[in-house]
Amino acid sequence: MELKPPPSDGWVPTLDDTPFTRMGGEEAVHALAEAFYDVMDAEEPALAAIHELDAQGKVNRGTRQRFGMFLVGWLGGPQHYSATHGHPRLRMRHGHLPVDTGMRDAWLRCMRKAMDQRGITGGLRGFLDDRFAQVADFLRNTEG
Repeated sequence: MELKPPPSDGWVPTLDDTPFTRMGGEEAVHALAEAFYDVMDAEEPALAAIHELDAQGKVNRGTRQRFGMFLVGWLGGPQHYSATHGHPRLRMRHGHLPVDTGMRDAWLRCMRKAMDQRGITGGLRGFLDDRFAQVADFLRNTEG
């Protein structure tokens, strides 16, 4: 998947200026997680279907909250996810799912659209695009 670099303002994360703080804290990070799953529900039904769904066929509240908690810590905020669920162990937690390039790319499309909706731009966007792509590719566990 070829990525077009976003405009950059030269921002790079520091211990005092993390992606978490740059995004605006917990509420903003959880809003990104919500936007991500809303896009997934609307545009990537095959990807949504591998998640636990609610009675309306949408990715359920628990999944959305866990991912939001994970993102908060992963982006440099409070480590609520680890305190509640232990180490993320992303490969282990996703190992039961066949993650190929198509699934990776669908996930990244959802995240990019969610970041667009949330107005994430500049150096923060460039940093997050790179990091999300690295993690999504790291989780691939099958050919294709």
